Amino acid sequence: MPETYTAEDIEIIEGLEAVRRRPSMYIGGVDVRGLHHLLWEIVDNCVDEHLAGHASEIKVILHKDGASCTVTDNGRGIPVDVHAKSKKSALETILTTLHSGGKFSNKVYARSGGLHGVGSSVVNALSSEMEATITRDGFDWSQRYKRGKPTTPVKQVKPARGHGTAIFFRPDEEIFSKTTFHPDTIRQHLEDISYVHGGLKIVFLDEAHKQTVEFHHPDGIGAYLEKIVGEGQKKSIHEQPFSLSREDGKVKIELALRWTEATDEQLRSYVNGIRTHAGGTHETGCRTAIARAVRNYIEVHDIKIKGVTIQNEDIREGVIAILSVFLSDPMFQGQTKDKLNNPEMSGAVESVIRPSLESWLNGNPSIADAIVGRIVLAARARQASREAASEVRRKTPGSRRTTLPGKLLDCRSANPEESELFIVEGLSAGGTAAMGRDSRIQAVLPLRGKILNTESLATAKILENQEIKDLVETLGTGIGPNFNLARLRYHRVILMMDADSDGYHISTLLLTFFFRHMRDLITGKKLYLAQPPLYRIAIGNQTVYAQDDVQKEEVLAGLPANRKYEISRFKGLGEMTAEQLKETTLDPKKRTLLQVDVDSLVEADQTFVQLLGKDPAERYKVIMSEANLVDDLDV
Repeated sequence: MPETYTAEDIEIIEGLEAVRRRPSMYIGGVDVRGLHHLLWEIVDNCVDEHLAGHASEIKVILHKDGASCTVTDNGRGIPVDVHAKSKKSALETILTTLHSGGKFSNKVYARSGGLHGVGSSVVNALSSEMEATITRDGFDWSQRYKRGKPTTPVKQVKPARGHGTAIFFRPDEEIFSKTTFHPDTIRQHLEDISYVHGGLKIVFLDEAHKQTVEFHHPDGIGAYLEKIVGEGQKKSIHEQPFSLSREDGKVKIELALRWTEATDEQLRSYVNGIRTHAGGTHETGCRTAIARAVRNYIEVHDIKIKGVTIQNEDIREGVIAILSVFLSDPMFQGQTKDKLNNPEMSGAVESVIRPSLESWLNGNPSIADAIVGRIVLAARARQASREAASEVRRKTPGSRRTTLPGKLLDCRSANPEESELFIVEGLSAGGTAAMGRDSRIQAVLPLRGKILNTESLATAKILENQEIKDLVETLGTGIGPNFNLARLRYHRVILMMDADSDGYHISTLLLTFFFRHMRDLITGKKLYLAQPPLYRIAIGNQTVYAQDDVQKEEVLAGLPANRKYEISRFKGLGEMTAEQLKETTLDPKKRTLLQVDVDSLVEADQTFVQLLGKDPAERYKVIMSEANLVDDLDV
């Protein structure tokens, strides 16, 4: 008999319960990024008050517990009078009802980041407690909530001067696995906002560390560009940056740009002050404008370039730029607003930037010639890299040609969607992994020793290294400008190193290589770190594994006082039996993998420069600043 399917099976979810059941639809996930997204939603509302011309200062407090925040602005204050349709206070309506707010039309907010009327109510729904304090109309008003539902009415607290909104919230431990905010993440985000909104004052108070930081940058994104270029330690091709600020009707476009000696392109984009990590049509227009402006300059001045063909990627190599656009009706991709989809913005941005940049180049011929010279070098380096890469024989997905490295222990499956590659340290660990793996879908590539430090090296130079060549050949994607994620032979690429200083060093070198020369492997969510255990604890006939000292102590603390146990420490993967490695690290049903991700490309770039760049003074700074956090130094 087929299963019945009737009207009784249809659920209608009232209020904010839908948010609690499917939080990822609204904040992108319940991980650390989703946790911080709650704070960004509240901060964005304050920024919208600034954009509307009513708030000049925002204060963010991370409380001592590290798991609750208060965000305050000196804007107009959320209305507290009764809403005609809901018959409730406007404050309660906004914080407890999806798709409610003042940003659906342009009457109250001409430009804003909050558009869907769900931000504040979603934060409320996903918080174990929230309290709103509103200052307006001569009084302080207050209301408390629990998991999206009011626990008190809107109350008039006391007479007060001024105006503004203060929101306290504590993310719900029933929703988030970890509810501890990262002060550095908050600090960086707030500093970014202060640059994008030149003139806005932002104060961050970290109560746990008793630190107060004030951000105020009247020079806006121009100052932001100087900061990024300076921190990245990439030598500029020209001292005078290109900048523009143009407002045309409902659209305002700001750009700060500089060519450097970096081997990649960095474009940070914002829409109404919100960082668009995944780019969008405004970035497309900016990139097109840069390429066309330079091509027009080369053509108008009849500059002859022999031996190479200039491509758009050559023109934009080394560009560090900050693009900020403000518009009245942005179409974001999803509530997390990572990407702008307005089709008209590509042409609008291009039509503003291209003629202005072209005019700047014509008015600064010495700067323009230096930029063109840098572009020619990029084209020649790309051509040399392509010639070097063509010598690296690749195996395409589904092919079984014997052109792969001889030390690769490949899997039998030709389907990239189900197969995965383990990159391991040394032949000993490789042999153990080969015996413990599922040979149908799991491949193993052992590397010999520590690979080349690829920070600041050209692609052609890197491909002279045999270990790198083997790795590129195994993955099948190509490298650098020729990288194509669609050719990746495995669904997951997993770094499986020893849990010691050498293993960490090798992992760092590999991460540097992938970040500099195969970045789409990271942004495409294909790169992982295995988590092999450090300890084996035998308790009678039972065996328990611990990944670190903390987990080991937790296991021991849970044992009866008279219970006997035996602890053994794995010095490396080669010391584990194939069965132990399979049970703890290889078996998809039992293992733990960490996905490699990058929140900020600029911060990641700076970190790799500090740790692996040519300047030892930068490493000294890191060592001295972090030395007090080291419990056990392995020299």
